[in-house]
Amino acid sequence: MTSAREIIFVTGNANKLKEVKMILAPSENEPSPSFTIVNEALDLEELQDIDLEAIALAKCKQAVQILGPGRPVFVEDTALRFDEFNGLPGAYIKWFVKSMGLAKIVQMLQPFENKGAEAVTTIVYADGKGQYHTFQGITRGTIVDSRGPTTFGWDSIFQPIEGKGQTYAEMEKKDKNLISQRGRAFAQLKDFLYNSSDNQ
Repeated sequence: MTSAREIIFVTGNANKLKEVKMILAPSENEPSPSFTIVNEALDLEELQDIDLEAIALAKCKQAVQILGPGRPVFVEDTALRFDEFNGLPGAYIKWFVKSMGLAKIVQMLQPFENKGAEAVTTIVYADGKGQYHTFQGITRGTIVDSRGPTTFGWDSIFQPIEGKGQTYAEMEKKDKNLISQRGRAFAQLKDFLYNSSDNQ
């Protein structure tokens, strides 16, 4: 039996790796995939842009350069876009969280009635043949005062419309994965990997 090929996920975040492995695992009636997910914590420069696909593609191309050709690799980039701010902070949300903290991010929207937001995850996958594939998941929601554990980015201030009144942080992981932008983007990647990449 040939060993499963490795697909590299560029992340140094153990929580993210765990969540992604959970989403890409076969469900009850699915055969085991012909790949395993491993991670590499590469230090990639982030393109300063509001085009989420351009940012993720630039990161994936850097990863391919570092790892060398022929090694399947994917990067994931998640953004949080506020309706009131015409899509900002977008991809810069992680720096906002780091610099300001969650409470101040919520306060930014205080003067405005519109607290609507969308969470977007963009994945770019480079197969072993040098082709790039893009997948994107979007979840609509509102920005609320922090509720639930604050261990996973901005999850405690984002209340998805489909979340039955809970923030991401308050939801069970499996329930969150069904409706989250990351879950949706990775469901597309999973479908692609299971159905069209056996020989890549």
